[in-house]
Amino acid sequence: MSHLTQKDFEIETLGPCAFPSPLPHLLEEESDPSRVIFQNQLCDNEKLEAHEVVTFEKAHVSKMLHFNPSQINVGIVTCGGLCPGINDVIRSVTNCCRKAYKVKNVYGFKHGYKGLTTEGCNDFVVLDEAAVDGIHETGGTILSSSRGSQDMRDIVDTLVKFNISILFVVGGDGTQKGSMCIAEEIKNRKLKIAIIGIPKTIDNDISFVQRTFGFYTAVEEARKAISAAHVEAKGTKNGIGIVKLMGRHSGFIAGHATLASGDANICLIPEVPFALSTLFEKIKKRLTGKDHLVIVVAEGAGQEFLSNNGEQKDASGNIRLKDIGLFLRTEIEKYLLSEKIPHSIKYIDPSYMIRSTPACAADSSFCLQLGNYAVHAGMAGKTNLIIGHWNQHFTLTPIQLAVSQKKMVDPRSAFWRSIEEVTL
Repeated sequence: MSHLTQKDFEIETLGPCAFPSPLPHLLEEESDPSRVIFQNQLCDNEKLEAHEVVTFEKAHVSKMLHFNPSQINVGIVTCGGLCPGINDVIRSVTNCCRKAYKVKNVYGFKHGYKGLTTEGCNDFVVLDEAAVDGIHETGGTILSSSRGSQDMRDIVDTLVKFNISILFVVGGDGTQKGSMCIAEEIKNRKLKIAIIGIPKTIDNDISFVQRTFGFYTAVEEARKAISAAHVEAKGTKNGIGIVKLMGRHSGFIAGHATLASGDANICLIPEVPFALSTLFEKIKKRLTGKDHLVIVVAEGAGQEFLSNNGEQKDASGNIRLKDIGLFLRTEIEKYLLSEKIPHSIKYIDPSYMIRSTPACAADSSFCLQLGNYAVHAGMAGKTNLIIGHWNQHFTLTPIQLAVSQKKMVDPRSAFWRSIEEVTL
């Protein structure tokens, strides 16, 4: 990570705030919002007085607003793959706009960024309390979604057509890079439109954000899959359960589910390369001492073993990963047969079940707060940011900072050391 300065954490604004907030009862006592320290630990050889303290702006309710809420229209769009909690966020943003700020119109643009193009913008819905009633109890997104980029000039034309003052973009790394481009096009045209991102990545891999919604739900559901694999493995001599979980670049779900379960014996993630020979030795050693084994593998692990000739990409430009779970099942079976070790292998891939499940209580509550803080930031004229979470506080994080790199598991961290300890 390159050296960061306070300038990297500064939030863009559209201009002065001239309208009193209709939420005076929610204002904090301090006249200026407090800050959230980015780095709250120092190495032993670092001197406190020589260390530059950089901070996030804390998400808050503003005393004065840039927009007159009753005179504006806002839009919501959801992009990318499904994730538990998207409907919760839509509901939160809608209700905060409608009930708290009395916004004139809330438009839901369907099918991701495609719904913000000239061709797709007529397929929109008007969102109000009735439209979002109960949607948090179901998975998926009532606005539908899509992958892939669109012409940013066309998207801004649509925002102008609908007289949108604030656009709330729910999506992951690629989506937020797109929203940053939308904000740039808006700036070039000298328009007064705020772009507020709400980070959606089930993998929890957005940098400068410690937690994204849906992650807790994913870990809980993944633990159930590991438990099922453990039961299957114990059901026969030398039973092996393989569970493939989400994690294209980052192994946070696989790692946390392994810790939460306690039943996994091997955890494979993209950040920690492994050799098949070493894996086979661990399996043989485990089956010699015990008669069952559970392997948890993140989808992005071990891709170097799989042929990428003629690799295909999805609409977002991501390489379509080969199935590491099926590969491991085949290779482990070949090895055990060569060693004349009787065995039974069960392979479980719960990914789509996890992605489409409703949010758990912790995630649902988290989504509610994310949505509310997104609206507060937009009303104050903040723009080109995402609502983050750092050191137990909701923060305003520049999109450029958040998408500057992928957040990944550090193999030298206490987190990974705990996984190694529990899988011994």
